[in-house]
Amino acid sequence: MRLTVFGATGGIGQEIVRQAVAAGHDVTAVVRDPARLPVPLSDVTVHTAARIDDPEALREAVAGRDAVLSGLGSRGRKAGGVAERLTRGVLAAMEAEGTRRLLVVSAAPVAPKPADDPLLDRMMLSAIGAILKEVYADLTAMEAALAASATDWTSVRPPKLTNGPLTGTYRTVHGSNPRSGRSISRADVAHAMLALIDDPAAVKQGVGVAY
Repeated sequence: MRLTVFGATGGIGQEIVRQAVAAGHDVTAVVRDPARLPVPLSDVTVHTAARIDDPEALREAVAGRDAVLSGLGSRGRKAGGVAERLTRGVLAAMEAEGTRRLLVVSAAPVAPKPADDPLLDRMMLSAIGAILKEVYADLTAMEAALAASATDWTSVRPPKLTNGPLTGTYRTVHGSNPRSGRSISRADVAHAMLALIDDPAAVKQGVGVAY
């Protein structure tokens, strides 16, 4: 498949690029600094963009692609609307080019809470949500922008992220979170995103992923 990856030098983005290249996909990586890519530059098409919120600067990167995958978002507690603003730029570029399939990284606290989640897990999610209130408000606004778009989007919602290895063994739940799902590695989130590209049940859905 012809894939474009935004946030390609971030924790999840690097894993998407690495795994997609290993699987033989044609990968375009949208970056500010190509030196931070996890694979040789000869293995990918590099699209350097200083501003991800400028749709005109992104149209070439998304034109004619089978899917776009995004690891864009805040890297700290002060979100400042980063995920929403940057994702809106990607959405506008995709809509201008008629590119439809989009998968993005969100977070578990944005999803509806499983009714059968143990009390401890619900309390933990509530506490994390209070601490990272601005980040999750940004992701909620990002998901609202997805829902209002013309794209065939999927929002992948992991809980706590780790730097553990790729296992390929995790749970996914469409529309909610896996029960008592407390963590997952960035490598497995990337694996899930690539696997969900061709899943029709994931279109216009949030998908919870966790061990």
